[in-house]
Amino acid sequence: MPSHQNDDPFESRLSDALHRAGGSFDSPRTELTAAGARRGRRMQVQRRAAVVGSAAALALVGVGGALILPDDHTPDTRPASLASGDRTAEEKTVSGDDLVRTLRELLPEGTFTDGETRGTDGELPPLVTGVFDDGEGPGALSLGLDRITADGDEPIDPRALVLPCPENGQGNGQGDMDSCTSEVLSDGSALTVYQGYEYPDRREDTKAWGADLVTPEGYRVSLLEWNAPAEKGEPVSRPEPPLTVAQLKKVAGAEVWRGIIASLPVPEKPASAGSGPSAQMPATVVMRKLALLLPKGLDRTAADSQEGFGSFVLDDGKGASLVQVNVQPGMSDLSRELFGGAEILDDGTLIATHQVPGEKAGADVVMWTVDTLRKDGLRVVVSAFNTGDQNQDATRAEPSLTMNQLRDIALSARWTSDED
Repeated sequence: MPSHQNDDPFESRLSDALHRAGGSFDSPRTELTAAGARRGRRMQVQRRAAVVGSAAALALVGVGGALILPDDHTPDTRPASLASGDRTAEEKTVSGDDLVRTLRELLPEGTFTDGETRGTDGELPPLVTGVFDDGEGPGALSLGLDRITADGDEPIDPRALVLPCPENGQGNGQGDMDSCTSEVLSDGSALTVYQGYEYPDRREDTKAWGADLVTPEGYRVSLLEWNAPAEKGEPVSRPEPPLTVAQLKKVAGAEVWRGIIASLPVPEKPASAGSGPSAQMPATVVMRKLALLLPKGLDRTAADSQEGFGSFVLDDGKGASLVQVNVQPGMSDLSRELFGGAEILDDGTLIATHQVPGEKAGADVVMWTVDTLRKDGLRVVVSAFNTGDQNQDATRAEPSLTMNQLRDIALSARWTSDED
């Protein structure tokens, strides 16, 4: 399992959103991997959810307000089995061809040439990829549908599961984002629409825009587009992707997708922490434990999580500082080269420390890391940065946490306890 210690929150989430929608094509961040089909099960959204401990205490930045869905004049483009109102339709198969026809009806005037398609009868979630051309140039398009569950017995909170906007990412034109908004719909669904770039450092002009919708029923729609005929490897064919923000909202929010997702089986609940030597720790548990281990007096201005991973952007009044933890069970066979010259505690725990320059686009960024490996194979990696976003310049001379504080967090007994 790859470490997320070098990922910034939004990059990791965007990478997973693209894998969630595409399943088999590359993510926009080649150094990131999405574990969508991990252990052969249907994609689970818990690993990429922004579930942040107590929803009341750790609410995501930028979620709020209201958004009106497409009006009643939106055509009913559901396959006949779903449009008939027959509740047994939820048990019927919707083919990839059905999905393509439905998507074509919802798109604005132009031509859509489909590529890979998957219906509702496969091991992986439904998918449509292709190229849309409105007469102004072709742009790659991808639609992914999925059905998700919340951790444990908690109800689904769309605000916590939808792709979150990065810190300061709502239309400031900085970093790899031109615009990002997360809104709550009148029915309780949450919708994020972002306008960003394929590469955070903008070494190419490929833009990546998308919409991510999560409903209270656990239905997820991910719609993504590019201003090139392919996500990678093709020159830009138009200044911007073909669908506007309004059109992204309309297509992703179409009622028809909910009927189709209802035909998918309800996924199994994720294993709880401590249910086995290789069980991944749910996002809510990671965030709750990390929050309890942070020093007092630090404001949390943003948060992100996925299965086995959690992060906060902290501010002690001296500038933003990203702190993140990666909890990886079952790593006993991890190459000892990673821990060459490491400190060895009496219980056999290995500790390696690193203070290195940041590896992303931000200037003068440093990353401080404490990497630990217990004898039972549990690896806990804690990193802190002197910026709230690794693609942005340093906001302070050093991270907000000292190396000793990072060490205390990584070695805490909370990571091996079934209780907080």
